[in-house]
Amino acid sequence: MGVEGKGSDSHIVSEAVVEKHMDYDTESQIAPVHEEGTLKRQLKNRHIAMISIGGVIGTGLFLGTATSLQSGGPIGLLLGYAAIGTVCYSVMISLGEMVAYLPLPGGHIKLAERFVDPAFSFVMGWNYWYNWTIILPAELSAAAVLINYWNQSVNNAVWITMCLVVVITINMFGAGVYGECEFIFASIKVITITGLIILGIVLDLGGGPNHDRIGFRYWKDPGPFVQYNKIPGAKGQFLGWFAVLTQAAFSFIGTEIVAIAAGEAKNPRRNLPKAIKRVYIRILLFYIGGVIIIGLLVPSTDEGLSVTTSDAGKSPFVIAIRHAGISGLPSVINAALLTSAWSAASSDLYTSSRALYGLAMVGNAPKIFTKVTKKGLPIVSLVTCAAFSALAYMGISSGSGRVFGWFVNMTSIAGLMTWFGICVTYVRFYKGFKVQGYDRKSLPYAHFLQPYAAWYALFACLFVCFFSGWSVFLKGNWKTDQFVTNYIPLALFPILYIGAKLYFRTPMVKPEDMDFVTGLKEIEADTYDEPPPRNWVERFWQWLM
Repeated sequence: MGVEGKGSDSHIVSEAVVEKHMDYDTESQIAPVHEEGTLKRQLKNRHIAMISIGGVIGTGLFLGTATSLQSGGPIGLLLGYAAIGTVCYSVMISLGEMVAYLPLPGGHIKLAERFVDPAFSFVMGWNYWYNWTIILPAELSAAAVLINYWNQSVNNAVWITMCLVVVITINMFGAGVYGECEFIFASIKVITITGLIILGIVLDLGGGPNHDRIGFRYWKDPGPFVQYNKIPGAKGQFLGWFAVLTQAAFSFIGTEIVAIAAGEAKNPRRNLPKAIKRVYIRILLFYIGGVIIIGLLVPSTDEGLSVTTSDAGKSPFVIAIRHAGISGLPSVINAALLTSAWSAASSDLYTSSRALYGLAMVGNAPKIFTKVTKKGLPIVSLVTCAAFSALAYMGISSGSGRVFGWFVNMTSIAGLMTWFGICVTYVRFYKGFKVQGYDRKSLPYAHFLQPYAAWYALFACLFVCFFSGWSVFLKGNWKTDQFVTNYIPLALFPILYIGAKLYFRTPMVKPEDMDFVTGLKEIEADTYDEPPPRNWVERFWQWLM
């Protein structure tokens, strides 16, 4: 696994870097901000841990698995999520090495400017900002639909407004309150999915009210794989698995939020590596464990998987609970889904506002977006991003709702292109660190799989994006809107990069010229040793968080 450095290890690499860059004026290299202040490090260890968990667990696991099970069958579902899980982990360990060493405001947007070039940072930043700005109103619309599970007599605009007020209020109080709320929301998610996995095991073994021992029954009939689009043989089964692959990729998007939070994390040299290193545990426990249970409890031919609603009724967990004869729990799960959508909306506003702030810090957005209050809140960026949440009201009417749906669909590819950009940035970071003679073992966090993991994830992201719209090419399946929404974001990435390259007219940063020193003094000043635990409760909490 990775190497988590103590305080002394962090100083070793920092002192070496500063020594090699004595010609740098560190103070003058720091990007300017308005006189009101800078971002404050308010996010505690438990906040960072739960933000990284919250980025993994969402409606993709609770609801999106229904479509995946129907497309690929239980084994196709498991293999698809396992494959994308390896890509997600590779992206996170690549990101972890960079943000643990340089936990800067703007996260990977700022790092792209340092280690690739300003044009790449421009594309990365605006792609990322678009992704989370558009997902925000989508999550608010999803919250309204979830509330409709209990009450359909009230116009959705009322529920959207109510949720929007809460989300904006949370973010207006700053990163500390956001982290506290995310800690609570993510805890609910963890308790819910853990409880559902345990309940699923009990039901599978015949512990439900109907005492039906399911075992691996559905792996035999209707079978481990689905013949996608009724295509016979191995070809149909492969396409079923590939359909899961593309859907699973979209479920994992969001784990990289921890990079944006790095600029506001307390003791980042300790807390960020710890959060990153435990990503694989969450992938295994929550996603892989969850899809195994789903594949055991629900047949891929179940009619409940085809429902068009987006509330708890579509969840494979709820379908299994209903089959077992348990009443009452679907409402509990719907409540958990509501908190998940609420949490996601809060994270979306936080992430988009910090992305816009990061863009302004590197000169790719107007400088007014760097305006920060004395308490460390990027107020102009936050208000601007919050204004886009009004797009949620488009979803109420069918015509505008369809157009809004196209924008939302494009965010999936935008998220994968963000992963691609992170891997490109890491490959450059790795090259520069090596060329300038630094020892990776002295980094606060380093992984033995690098740089191979970064190259693997880089090509995997491109591969999934390139074939994301493959189903429209099957006979009789052509859908123009699906084709466009799948491939416009992929095409825009290189087009925007070329345009930015022509505008900035700056060459790619050479490995020997990469800046590994700016901001290190401030980061070192924020690094400290955690007090040792005084009892077994504190030891357990320190291990858990």
